[in-house]
Amino acid sequence: METTRDAAGGAAFTTETRMEDLMAGLPGAKRALFARYHLGGCQSCGFSPNETLAGLCARNDIDADEALAHLLESERHDAAMRVAPAVAAETMRGDGWRWIDLRTREEFEAVPLPGAELFTQELQQEIFAGDPGQRLVLFDHLGRGMLDQVAWFRGHGLKETYGLEGGIDAWSREVDGSVRRYRLEVD
Repeated sequence: METTRDAAGGAAFTTETRMEDLMAGLPGAKRALFARYHLGGCQSCGFSPNETLAGLCARNDIDADEALAHLLESERHDAAMRVAPAVAAETMRGDGWRWIDLRTREEFEAVPLPGAELFTQELQQEIFAGDPGQRLVLFDHLGRGMLDQVAWFRGHGLKETYGLEGGIDAWSREVDGSVRRYRLEVD
């Protein structure tokens, strides 16, 4: 049985780890489970937060050790695409890095990050037609959707694309408190 620690060196993950804990400790776990095993993406293939990985795998005739190894490898892959706010502030502000804001126009205008560009269709065309070696930092509000976007950019040949962990909210908490924090309310 494979065991590992989360990115912060905290909890160890095994096949007996509850799904809730796996989802919290390995942010891309749900995407990785769905992509490989079609688990967790819809009601018919869902799982309970209290169910263990072993229990989920047993119900679906999947080798639990293989599934855990896949989740851990997916996390290593995802980690290579993320950058912590403090690291980004130190090494990626200025000096040829472009900061691309994936939020809505309203969020961009209400809470701007100086120097960032709003991601529009026109900007996408410019970036994709430009230098494949350009260096990009993508961010959204909370960092939840940016890994898919980073993977998409990298899939289009832009290998120096990274996503800001925790989004602009983490930037505000960890780097620049003058950037207002906000909460979205959805009906």
